[in-house]
Amino acid sequence: VLFVGAGPANLAAALHLKNQIAEHDEFVKKGIKHGREIGEIEIGIVEKGAFVGAHILSGAVMDALALRELMPDFLEQGCPVDTVVTEDAFWYLTKNRSINAPIVPPPLKNKGKYIVSLSRVCEWLAEKCEEAGINIFPEFPASEVLYDENERVIGVRTGDKGIDKEGKPKGNFEPGVDLLAKVTVFGEGSRGSLAKQLTRRLGLNKDKEPQVFSLGVKELWELPAGRFDEGKVVHTLGFPSDTDTYGGGWIYGMKNNVVSIGYVTGLDYKDPLIDPHAEFQAYKTHPAIAEILEGGKMLKYGAKTINAGGWNTMPQLYADGALLVGDCASFLNGQRIKGIHIAMKSGMLAAETILSAFDHDDFTSKTLKHFEEKVNMSWIYDELHAVRNFHGAFQKGRWSALI
Repeated sequence: VLFVGAGPANLAAALHLKNQIAEHDEFVKKGIKHGREIGEIEIGIVEKGAFVGAHILSGAVMDALALRELMPDFLEQGCPVDTVVTEDAFWYLTKNRSINAPIVPPPLKNKGKYIVSLSRVCEWLAEKCEEAGINIFPEFPASEVLYDENERVIGVRTGDKGIDKEGKPKGNFEPGVDLLAKVTVFGEGSRGSLAKQLTRRLGLNKDKEPQVFSLGVKELWELPAGRFDEGKVVHTLGFPSDTDTYGGGWIYGMKNNVVSIGYVTGLDYKDPLIDPHAEFQAYKTHPAIAEILEGGKMLKYGAKTINAGGWNTMPQLYADGALLVGDCASFLNGQRIKGIHIAMKSGMLAAETILSAFDHDDFTSKTLKHFEEKVNMSWIYDELHAVRNFHGAFQKGRWSALI
């Protein structure tokens, strides 16, 4: 089994698959379960980044729902949680004022959830995978999907290494390799290049709404001691976006006087002059935000696309020899601005589907289509289906959407 992309969805999937196979074989051996023993299988994860976590960027307040299912003792096992959310606030920003809402909207209540560095969580999950005997190959960008004569996915081809900017081989040139697998799981994030090739070639977006993207720009700041409480989570609406533009900001208080601050702009904006990065820069000039950052030092910055379309934009999740998990399959709750727990759960359900495929020795859509059924029968459906029109509502402007 080959996993493309070492994000939370695929790392959870690989680990869960390893655990599920061991449990399945034990139950078959003891006669508790019908079926055949699967035994040792090769599980590999390819990752384009120089190390696991290098291409991971998120807010991130994590709902530990899926992680708790995967590993009930995740805290005891050393999951790198930064801090626990102790206080929520929701601010509406006008040009010069900040209005603290008396009631925090229920989807934005995060008390008891965890503020984390998602890249560090992925690094830790990768260590757990390697301890379980799963092979992880960083610096292996997958460049194309491999198919057999029946259009069944049979693996991926990795890109050539050691190429100069003219595309010519350098002294350390290594040609790409073909990695073949019975099942290939695509968990490449919100704009996965192979997932785009796959959905286009096999028509997996047929009868689905087109994806809607937002862009989140984020910075980590070190502030003067006592400036912003550790564990405090603030979400903001309003300035600098106009009422026709989908967007909002966040400030999360982390350990050691560090805050995560960022701004999301919907890329379906109407004003052609909007620049998401400039929107974030303007956000930091608001008196309430500037007061927090004054005298601080910016440590890191980054940006990432976000699939905000939700349930109605979810592609068909399976094809012969392939499954789609995480962001590239639209597993994100746009209302809660949360996707880590849903991505991980999608990976775990994919692992259970793959186990069944090995049990039946069938890796076609006939068996893999059960992945979609598992998603529909899980809490993923309950969470995403209920908010399927959330982003769409904002196409008529902020006020009608909020109502």
